[in-house]
Amino acid sequence: MSIWWKINIVLISLIALYALYELYVRIMMKRSAKVISQEEFQAGMRKAQIIDVRERDEFNAKHILGARSFPYSMLKESMGSLRKDQPIYIYDQNKTISARAANLLRKNGYQNLFILKGGMQDWTGKIKQKKVD
Repeated sequence: MSIWWKINIVLISLIALYALYELYVRIMMKRSAKVISQEEFQAGMRKAQIIDVRERDEFNAKHILGARSFPYSMLKESMGSLRKDQPIYIYDQNKTISARAANLLRKNGYQNLFILKGGMQDWTGKIKQKKVD
């Protein structure tokens, strides 16, 4: 077997693994939370807890106005400060980490979980942004 066949097999395997990972994330997201549009997110913001699950430096640079920082890496330790009787709106940069966060919250008894479709990268609403000097 030539080296090119081996390289092709490795590349195809990597693509297949990535596709399986994406499928897993989509299934996990559908089980744990409802993905909502920006319009739905904005309409319900006042009645929900808005959490940004990106790392703190990303949050500090730019975040949705009214959001609280709950980095996914620290969510297990900090989720106790979230109320279980109110909806939780979750977002990150695009929505992959949001799906993991929603799954973790669901496993810990939280319901009414919603993920922003497109995440921060597609957000056009009000933001708080760190000023660059």
